[in-house]
Amino acid sequence: MNTVLLIGASRGIGLALARQYLDDSWRVIATARNDEGLARLKAMGAETFRLDVANPASNSGLAWQLDGEKIDLAIYVAGVGDRDTTTSPPTREKFDLLMHTNAMGPMMVLPQIAPMLIEAKGVFAAISSHLGSLTQTQTSMAALYRMSKVALNMYVRCAQHDFPEIGCVALHPGWVQTEMGGAQAPLTPAQSATSLRQTLERIRTHPRPEDRGAFLNHDGTPLPW
Repeated sequence: MNTVLLIGASRGIGLALARQYLDDSWRVIATARNDEGLARLKAMGAETFRLDVANPASNSGLAWQLDGEKIDLAIYVAGVGDRDTTTSPPTREKFDLLMHTNAMGPMMVLPQIAPMLIEAKGVFAAISSHLGSLTQTQTSMAALYRMSKVALNMYVRCAQHDFPEIGCVALHPGWVQTEMGGAQAPLTPAQSATSLRQTLERIRTHPRPEDRGAFLNHDGTPLPW
């Protein structure tokens, strides 16, 4: 049985991924930061534990909670945005939340789980955003969100060099009907999850050199840095 680790999976795209992997008879280990999120995941049949990716102290304990595991696929789903595009400069609290969740979290998580992925010749994927392209600029709070995603994309690219035994990829999930995307977005979480899974399965089972450390759309097409 294949094992997938979903980090930050209690709602939106993460919850849809958990449901689909469980339906396909994968073993799902999923994290959430609160009791409500853990309960949703447990009710679906996932194995769960608490993890607050915005808290470095919480992230630092990931390895011992997964001690002895062999992981085929790890997806860092956790991400946060802010609809406030006017506050300038951003408050220290907002800076810390965005950077710790979107960028520092993966940097703390991957080194801890890399040995478990290496054993399975697995894949690490981080859910990013097309707003993390270096070709795009914006001001105020929106710039902070972009900065955090640029940092995430760059880390994934560097991590491929640090952990050449596994595949590392950043994935844009599309414009999705989540708190961030809003009800007007064209993709439901389930549709995004299906497309992400198809791309990840190809990368996992038929790896290509150009996918290593890449920034890809949910359908597998490359995105600009």
